[in-house]
Amino acid sequence: MSSLIPMVVEQTNRGERSYDIYSRLLKERI
Repeated sequence: MSSLIPMVVEQTNRGERSYDIYSRLLKERI
């Protein structure tokens, strides 16, 4: 089911970091 979750790729100083968009939204809201 994880394949149904849209992935987001973010460019960081450490390189590329990919994670599901829902986790990012939760982190930003906290």
